Amino acid sequence: METAGFMPSEADIAGIKSNLAAYEATRAAISWRVRWRAPLFVVLVLIFVVVVGWVFNKVADPREQWLSTPHVLLYVVGLAAAVFLYFRETRPARVLQRSYRDTLLPIIFGFIEDISYQHGVTPNSFDRLPRETVGSFNRQAFDDIVSGRYEDFPFELYEANLREGSGKGATTIFNGVVVAFEAIVPFPGILVASRRAHREVGFFRGIFTARMQQLLSGVPELDAAYEFRTDNVEAARPLVTGRLAQALTWLGETWPDDPARIALSGGDCFLLLPQTRNFFELPDISVRLDYQAHVAPMIADMGAMLATAALVRKVGARDD
Repeated sequence: METAGFMPSEADIAGIKSNLAAYEATRAAISWRVRWRAPLFVVLVLIFVVVVGWVFNKVADPREQWLSTPHVLLYVVGLAAAVFLYFRETRPARVLQRSYRDTLLPIIFGFIEDISYQHGVTPNSFDRLPRETVGSFNRQAFDDIVSGRYEDFPFELYEANLREGSGKGATTIFNGVVVAFEAIVPFPGILVASRRAHREVGFFRGIFTARMQQLLSGVPELDAAYEFRTDNVEAARPLVTGRLAQALTWLGETWPDDPARIALSGGDCFLLLPQTRNFFELPDISVRLDYQAHVAPMIADMGAMLATAALVRKVGARDD
């Protein structure tokens, strides 16, 4: 599977760079305003308080210079004015900070049609993910969520962290990226290829997946790393020994650290790619964005994700 087919065209890249340049101009202007105007107003208020306090000293009792009641009122008013001006002048930066990812991610992935970005909410497809793919969990958290369509390929991609337990004793069940998409040919039931669990975890998963039957792919390396479970053995067997095994072999070469997981459920396909790093990582808002250093790697990762998902989509399709 070639990722080049899922990368933006030269025209798309030019559009992304143009939008990034416009954003960078806005960010630089706001950064300059916060860097110079906010301290300037605070310093001016400080100078005003010192000058007026010196004038008050002319009429104040020598024992109360800088400490008389008018002085204290002056300090209170000066502090309130400094705080007000500081927050007023830094407000554009706070607004920009809150909208940082909301603005940039749709720009970076502008080559995707109907691009939509959300953060910290439950993805639309998550409730359809077969729980046999990950096992039992009681805590879930989602970070960045991107959905859209690339040519005829609609998808939803999100970062998920699933945990079992509470507090420091909680166990991470899955941490990484989930890609949800439609199958070319719906699978009549549920078919899951998940990481082979340790004996203790496998015992509890066995209880959780009691209605599922286990299959073998016939590939020793895959059967050592994966458990294949389904509620439709007849439909699943040719996939497990055929295209699904081929897809997982390819995934093992491109995703060697922790086995990827695949789930087919009716017309839904799910690709789960474990990873610890932030997939949508952006530099601090104070850093000037560089296309090659910050944006191109994210686009390449997205292209690789979509290429991998496109391969999984073909698992149940006919050869033609």
